[in-house]
Amino acid sequence: MLINIKDLVEDRLCYEKVRELRWSEGVKCPHCTSQSYKRHGHHNSCEHRYRYQCKNCHKYYDDLTMTVFEGHHQPLKVWILCLYFMGLNLSNTQIAKELDLNESDTQIMCNTLRSKTVELKPSPILENEIEIDEVYIVSGHKGNSQAVKKKNRKPRCRRLKGKRGRGTAVDDKVPILGMVQRDGQVVLKMLNDVKTKTITPVIKTQIKQYSKIYTDEYAIYNWLSDFYYHKTVNHGRKEYARDDDNDGFCEVHVNTCEGLWSLLRSWLRPHRGISQEKLPFYIGFFEVIHNAKNRGKAVLHQLLAILL
Repeated sequence: MLINIKDLVEDRLCYEKVRELRWSEGVKCPHCTSQSYKRHGHHNSCEHRYRYQCKNCHKYYDDLTMTVFEGHHQPLKVWILCLYFMGLNLSNTQIAKELDLNESDTQIMCNTLRSKTVELKPSPILENEIEIDEVYIVSGHKGNSQAVKKKNRKPRCRRLKGKRGRGTAVDDKVPILGMVQRDGQVVLKMLNDVKTKTITPVIKTQIKQYSKIYTDEYAIYNWLSDFYYHKTVNHGRKEYARDDDNDGFCEVHVNTCEGLWSLLRSWLRPHRGISQEKLPFYIGFFEVIHNAKNRGKAVLHQLLAILL
């Protein structure tokens, strides 16, 4: 007989973890931020979900008030298990099977968790040594008939093939700009195109001035030398790494970015064709997982901390 994984997780432990993360500095009213409160029993649907009344604004709230987990018919442990499986990069179909849920319900849950995580994730400021590169992801408007009609395009089909060379969102070959701090954090941005005027505000916002930046020879990066210490490798001449200071270490390269693109493509592969409308959330969630530098239960703790 198969074991349902939901039966192995206790509601009590889930709510204890929520309180540990959300009220780490003491219970605080989500309406007025006052820390003056009194316990008021528990929620009608779950005895482990504590209720409180604020002594300042007199409003009632509980452990899940004004969080992504509030107002859903699925219990908290199902949402936490769903988030755990997302951290393992299971597809919506796989998660539905693991949790014995309807696939459409699972899709809604995953989309909700993914978009909220991306909305609340910290945006790191990069410094010191940074590599910048771009990659192109083939992505159309799968399942979005309104976008297809509005933009006068053909519907997204299976095995959509992008055009050769560099692309744009209009060509269904979406550019992703990657900024990688060596031994540090990663920032990924989905763009409509890769023109200088498009990438300039993104780079200036995310990277401290006078940092060392390494790129390939693409002309859109030529302006970087006005604000940063900028060095390039010439891929067109089969140059992939260079030692400029003769210390025996080839420091001028974008190989870290190239490795990141391999990881990103592997991350997106199980999801079998993502629409342009959903792609930013998948890219952003990958960024969170990559920056967490953990897997399994450890990354679940970090994801919950962001959401709470």
